[in-house]
Amino acid sequence: MIRPGRRSARPALPAAAVRWRLTLVPAGSVLAGSATALLPFVVSVPALPPFGLLLLLGWSLLRTALWPAWVALPLGFADDLMTGNPIGTAMVLWTVTLLALQLIDRAVAWRDHWVDWAIAAAAIQFCTGAGWLIAGVGGGRGAFVVAAGQAAVAILCYPAAVRIVALLDRWRLKR
Repeated sequence: MIRPGRRSARPALPAAAVRWRLTLVPAGSVLAGSATALLPFVVSVPALPPFGLLLLLGWSLLRTALWPAWVALPLGFADDLMTGNPIGTAMVLWTVTLLALQLIDRAVAWRDHWVDWAIAAAAIQFCTGAGWLIAGVGGGRGAFVVAAGQAAVAILCYPAAVRIVALLDRWRLKR
C-alpha cells in the first residue's frame, strides 16, 4: 500500500529515454505499419489497407502539432521501398495530405471522431486514387475496382488504427 505523500515504488525513466520515446514511437509505428506489406500474405488482389498511411493519418489527426509536413518525405520514402510502389509516390502523396490536414486544422474550429473519420476517408481516397494513377504511368495499373476496394477496406480500418495510435500515444506520454 502506498501512503499519501509518498512516491510510487516504480522508478522514473531517465530524461533521455523519455525524449527518445516521445520522438521515435510515432515514426516507428508508421514504419511498422508500412512494413506490414512485407509480411508473407498470399492474395490475388491488394486487399490489405495501407497501414502506414492509416497510422500516419491517425497520428496527424490525433496530435495535430506533432509533425511538420516535411516528415512525410522520409516516411513516404520508406513506405515506397517496403510496399513496392514507384519511388516518390507516397513521398508526394503523404506530403500533400499532411499539408491539406494542416490547412483543414486551421479552418475547422472543432472536430470529433466522425469529422476525423470523414477527413481520413477523403485522404485515403485521394492517396489510393492518385497512387493508382501514378502506377499507371509505369504500366502497373490494375483495375480501378481493386484500388477502390482497397480504399474502402482502409476507410473501415481507420477507427482501429486510431485506437492503436491512441494506445501508443498514452504509453508514449506516460512517465
